[in-house]
Amino acid sequence: MQGIGDWATRRAQLGGEKIAFVSGDRSWTYREFDDRTNRLANQLRDRFGIRRGDRIAAVVPTSVECLEILFAAAKLGAIFTPINVRLTAPEIAYVLGDLGANLLFAHPAFPAAQRAAQEPGTYVREIVALGDDYTALLDTADPTPVTLIAARHDVAVIMYTSGTTGRPKGAMITHENLRANAAAVVSAFGLRSCDVTVTALPMFHIGGLGLYTLPFIYVGARNVIMPSFDPAAVLAAVEAERATQLLLVPTMWQAVMEVPELERYDLSSLTCALTSGAPAPRPVLDFLARSGIPFREGFGMTECSPSVALLESEYVREKAGSIGRPLFGIETRLVDDADRDVPTGTVGELLVRADNVFAGYWMRPEESARALRDGWFHSGDLGFADEEGFITLVDRKKDMLISGGENVYSREVELAISAMPGIHDVAVVGAPHEKWGETPVACIVLDEGATVTAEEVIAFARERLAGFKTPTKVLFLDSLPATATGKVQKNLLRDTVRSAAS
Repeated sequence: MQGIGDWATRRAQLGGEKIAFVSGDRSWTYREFDDRTNRLANQLRDRFGIRRGDRIAAVVPTSVECLEILFAAAKLGAIFTPINVRLTAPEIAYVLGDLGANLLFAHPAFPAAQRAAQEPGTYVREIVALGDDYTALLDTADPTPVTLIAARHDVAVIMYTSGTTGRPKGAMITHENLRANAAAVVSAFGLRSCDVTVTALPMFHIGGLGLYTLPFIYVGARNVIMPSFDPAAVLAAVEAERATQLLLVPTMWQAVMEVPELERYDLSSLTCALTSGAPAPRPVLDFLARSGIPFREGFGMTECSPSVALLESEYVREKAGSIGRPLFGIETRLVDDADRDVPTGTVGELLVRADNVFAGYWMRPEESARALRDGWFHSGDLGFADEEGFITLVDRKKDMLISGGENVYSREVELAISAMPGIHDVAVVGAPHEKWGETPVACIVLDEGATVTAEEVIAFARERLAGFKTPTKVLFLDSLPATATGKVQKNLLRDTVRSAAS
């Protein structure tokens, strides 16, 4: 096989009548999926003039249509970019302009996409609206199979990073990257064609595609696709479809925990519950432990398509706070500023080398060269490994603060404070300090009804941390700003801290 578009063809050949997707009251077989992607690919080529290397953008909900656009583009060797549906028109316009998108698929529920395409600096020639226009496009299309146009090292997807600092960058993910990631996930989780998952993560993030959606297509399993996240609807789908695997980010798991009459849902079919995107807080760990569902924590990055490491069920408690060990076929190192390996237990930057590591950042050769050096992806994450090879991340390199000449890793401070009763969520950022240069500030969300003072937080932390690591200020917030995958946007928190101080 060359590109991932061939997956649809091979799955249609190997088990075409098998259900590939379920969404609402409709289902699609693998044969139907292949036919629809062929039809769309022919329309993309013949009607819209799409050729190998052209860019196709989409502002659409998590849906079968999103996958059809991806696979149709893949069959032609074109590049697909799903755009965050929560973005404003100027933000979408920035992505469209940076990408140089030729064609835009847009859902009527997101009118900002239409406005964005009219902004100066975008190159969109035509817009296809999902709904009647999209249906007519496929109904009138040539069904002739389209195969073997894309090459394995062609870029398949440009996925824009979360943008937790500055403007988002487009990570170029190749067909081979996606295949290697799918193979690693299938191996790590022992996925089989009889497995069923409920896809609730948005497909405009790599987690929504790389875990589990594309691996399930790769192995010929079934995806139950939710257009948006509703915790009760997810539980009902798990019960109705007898789902075996379920991935949710920690904030989603917390929402599941709050569903009324949670115990009435039959979740006994689940053989694995997975969380990723951010460390799971202790209430989530406790909930999953009580449920009896085998639970794992995954770690990945957009630039790794996304899989890097996995913390297996038997270590979730024993190695709490760790991201686990690298998946099979994925190599990691922890290095100092001179790219020399650091000793066990010493903090260094996480490097990754594998076939699922991206090809670089779109139209950013200098940033690509900095990130991809000597065959290794320099992640910017700081962590240490123990004697058994379990990696614990302590901070982003850009988020580490230096107080009085000492390195302070925000994750270490956050873990210490999160153990305090009444703390629902916590994030630590640095703030300027006249004497020490920087000082830690704890931004805290309390449990409902909890009463905790700043003095109590600082005293609690001081008992567990060195003085230079202990926050000197505490800011209580209603919520922490986060991306759709649950990553705290610390650049926004720093702005909040500065505003509070002025």
